[in-house]
Amino acid sequence: MEPQGERQTEPGPTPEAVDAYLADTLVGEDQALREGKRAAAAAGLPAIEVSPGQGKLLMMLARLAGARRILEIGTLGGYSTTWLAQALPPDGELVTCEFEPRHARVARANLDAAGVGGLVTIRPGAALETLARLRAEGAAPFDLAFIDADKENSANYVSAALELVRPGGLIVLDNVVRRGTVLRPGDPDTVEGRDVNGTRAALELLGSDPRVDATAVQTTGAKGWDGFALAVVRG
Repeated sequence: MEPQGERQTEPGPTPEAVDAYLADTLVGEDQALREGKRAAAAAGLPAIEVSPGQGKLLMMLARLAGARRILEIGTLGGYSTTWLAQALPPDGELVTCEFEPRHARVARANLDAAGVGGLVTIRPGAALETLARLRAEGAAPFDLAFIDADKENSANYVSAALELVRPGGLIVLDNVVRRGTVLRPGDPDTVEGRDVNGTRAALELLGSDPRVDATAVQTTGAKGWDGFALAVVRG
């Protein structure tokens, strides 16, 4: 008989393993997307892009919305940008805001390599300034906005998106759970605390603004315990 207490058990499944299985089975991440991630890593960009499953969800939401114009706040290496651009028709446009010039250069190369560069305009500089310029320019309404930038300014980005997205359009706000830290106000003297407070302010805005209907979904997987908020601009 096997001595009690010495039985070996196989380790159970992990969220990361399930994420990989779902991505392999359902997502179909193409070579250009994989190469874009590798290029971003080689350039020293942080590996904080969305997961393949989340990227395809963004693409599907854009298609469901019939998006012809997409606004993205936070480009990084262009991974989510590429997914979103793949949802656009040949005459569509994606405007993406990126503060770091080095990130913008990496993203431009990745988008061109993926064959969607002609659909994407990268607007460099502080996103809040870019968004104000878009409003001042009378930019045509966007069908979908994806917000994945510095979290301290999340409420400001949501407020700007509400001015730029058409009635019936979608706003997607990433990283709203933050390993559960969103439950309580953060320490304003720390970066993480300010990020938590910015996220809470954005959620409270989405929950109280009469212009939108909103919800949020928790996620777990290769990117850890987090989630996203989804809002529909009312007509």
